[in-house]
Order: sequence, then structure tokens, then C-alpha cells
Amino acid sequence: MDPAVLPRSVLLAVPLYLLLVVVLRGRSALVKHALAAVVALALAAGLSLLLPAGTISYVTTFLLMGSIYAVLTLGLNVQWGYTGLFNIGVAAFFAVGAFTSALFTLKMPTGAAAAFTQQAFGFGAPFWVGLLAAGVVAGVLALVVGWPTLRLRGDYLAIATIGIAELVRLVFQNERWLANGPQPLRGIPQPLSCLTGSGCDWLPGFVNAFFDPLAPRDYPYLYVAIVALVLFLVYTGLERAIRSPWGRVLRAVREDEDAAAMVGKNVAAFRMQAFVVGAVIMGIGGSLYAHYVVAIDYGHFDPLYGTFLIWVMLMLGGSGNNRGAVLGALLVWAIWTGTSFLVDALRPTLEAISPVLPQRGPYVRLLLIALLMLFIVLYRPRGVLPEEKVVSLTRD
Repeated sequence: MDPAVLPRSVLLAVPLYLLLVVVLRGRSALVKHALAAVVALALAAGLSLLLPAGTISYVTTFLLMGSIYAVLTLGLNVQWGYTGLFNIGVAAFFAVGAFTSALFTLKMPTGAAAAFTQQAFGFGAPFWVGLLAAGVVAGVLALVVGWPTLRLRGDYLAIATIGIAELVRLVFQNERWLANGPQPLRGIPQPLSCLTGSGCDWLPGFVNAFFDPLAPRDYPYLYVAIVALVLFLVYTGLERAIRSPWGRVLRAVREDEDAAAMVGKNVAAFRMQAFVVGAVIMGIGGSLYAHYVVAIDYGHFDPLYGTFLIWVMLMLGGSGNNRGAVLGALLVWAIWTGTSFLVDALRPTLEAISPVLPQRGPYVRLLLIALLMLFIVLYRPRGVLPEEKVVSLTRD
């Protein structure tokens, strides 16, 4: 047996365990956590032993990207699902979080690299500093943007936010001094990557020995555990916030601003708070994305991947339901990645119809996502997991 199977299984069990903790309801905390741990370890071990290495790597990568998008969807859920803020500028906070984390954790280029890479600053800070900085800077941007735009309502707010998203993208594209402009910002450090190499000097010897069989190509197993932990913390924090008086005010503002104002609530302040909190979460999602792909540029944050896909995830999963937001992110990402196989399978058929059709095969993915969105609007407008009517109950 491959000695790397055991550390891979343990790492893969982490996101499965956290997912089961979220899904399982109606049990005591001890029973729920024990059951989730046993099932997650058994499932991870089974997948690692039974599936080919390429397939299990694909599953791991799918969980990783699905979890990153789940963080972004949770941020949008705070803004739209609970407060009714029609934000079509998700890509702006996604991009700001990614570039901020990259700049904080990278070092300033020296030598020959300085001739090809330009960046405003580089602190060489640890990953968690970049993660927090990404959330803070995205929140500050939301504060600045929200002051004039949150006075708008409905479609006007959507137009304003999508314009801001394009402005942010164009700034990163054209201002090379800021983050290398149209050229990728490369070499973004990956947290705990030393565990898949020669080991981390600051960790105990037994930890390095346990992960010693892992090779650099196994890093996604390690990073998916980190991303899942961040996702779980964000989800847990939001659940507690939404079930608090603050969350009830957000729902009141969404349903009837005038009624909320009549009972003494500062509607403008609560709208701003929701907008900033959602942006902070989106910035954290951007940071997680940057440290996974290692090299980023403005093209990663176009409206399709940075905004539209996240809206589809939230609408499918269930607007106003955090569990639905996570589920929708995983489902839509499964459809998005799965359609690439469908396009490959249809390629001979498309070529038989017309020689030029195979070149347009990738657009089938966009067509399927558009049809999915249409299906949601017509038949499942409340999503797979609709909003819970009572949000103030204490849950274990």
C-alpha cells in the first residue's frame, strides 16, 4: 500500500467531517461530532483505497474549489439573502481580497525578477496575516463604496456595483505598479507547503514524520483541509450572527425598511453593516483562491467567474439559508466542472454536424448554466434549501 494513503485520508477526512457537522441535525453535540468523525474517516479511507489516484485527486480539487466558492456565496448571502442588497459587484471584493493577500505574503522582487514583476509592496507576511488583511481591505472598500451606493435601491444598486467591479478589474489590469498589471503576479506562497516537501522546522518531529510520505503534488489534500476549516469558521460565525438580534434586524430591513425604521432601527447603518460583513467574507474567499492558484491576474475576476456563477450558486442552494449557500456552491461547481466532460463527449457529434462546432463546445457550459438558472427561477425560486422561517433558535 502507498504510504501516502494514510496522511491523504486524514486530510481528506477534515472537510468531510466539517461538512457532516453542518448537515447533521437533531442530535446531541457529542453524538453528532463522534458520528461525523467516524463516517468522515471511513469515507475518506474508502475513497483513497478504492479510487484511482487521479480520480481521488480530482475529487479533492473539486472539494477545494467548491469550498472556496462556498465562502464567496456565504458573503453574498449576507448581503442579498438576509438584507436584500442587490450586489452585482462580487468580483470587486473577490479580486481585492486575492491581490491584497498576495501582496502581503509576497516579498518584493529582487535581482532579475524585479525587471519583470512590479508590485506596490511586499511584506512576506504569514498566510493568516494575508487572510485577515484581505478581509479588512475588502471591508474598507465596501465602506467607501457603500456610502454613496447604498442610497440606491434595486436595479440602480446593481448597476452601480457592477460598474465598481469593472473599475476595480481595470485598475488591476492597467496599473502595473500596483500588482504587475496585465502580467500575472506569481509565486504566491502556499501555507504549510513545507509539509509536502522536506518538512517544517517549527513543527514537532512526529508531525513531519506523519506527513513525510506526501509529495508536492499532494498539496491540494493539505490545502483543502485549511480551506474547509476557514469555511466552517465563517459558516459558524454567520449562523450565530444571523440567529442573534442583529440578524433579525437584517431580515426586518429586507422585508420592510419603513417598518424597521418605525421601531427605531437605523436602517442605513444596518444595510452598511451587512454590506461590509459580506465584503469581508468575499475578501477572505479571494485570499483562499490566490494562495491555491499561486499566480493571479485581472482575468481571473471577470463577471462570469467572479459574480454570475456565485449568484447561480446562491439561488440554487437557497437564498437566506447558509446551509443552502454551501450546498449550492458545491452543486453548481459540480455542474460547471462536469460539463467539461460532457463537452468532450459531444465533440465527435458536434464535428459531424459542422467542423466549426467543436471549437464552440465550451459555450455549451454557459448554455447549461443559463438553463439551470432559468429552471431555478421557474420551478425552485426558493432554492433547494429554502430560508428557515425561525432563525433565533439555539442549535447545537
